[in-house]
Amino acid sequence: MPKHKFKIGERLFLVRSIGLSVSGAAYVIVKRLPKHDGEFEYRIRSVNEPDECVVRESQLRTNPSRNNPERPYSV
Repeated sequence: MPKHKFKIGERLFLVRSIGLSVSGAAYVIVKRLPKHDGEFEYRIRSVNEPDECVVRESQLRTNPSRNNPERPYSV
């Protein structure tokens, strides 16, 4: 049975995409949700803001920069 790729408390970044305003800030997984349309979803919270939102697993990545995963993230 497929499992969630990310864990609660893990710090991740959003993939930039059309229609999704992304600041480049880190987000923390608050809750793992069931599959929706064949893909797991997560409730996330920005490390800088109190607001939460729901995103699909494909919208999350472990590195702040997809083009250069070795580049360190600075706040």
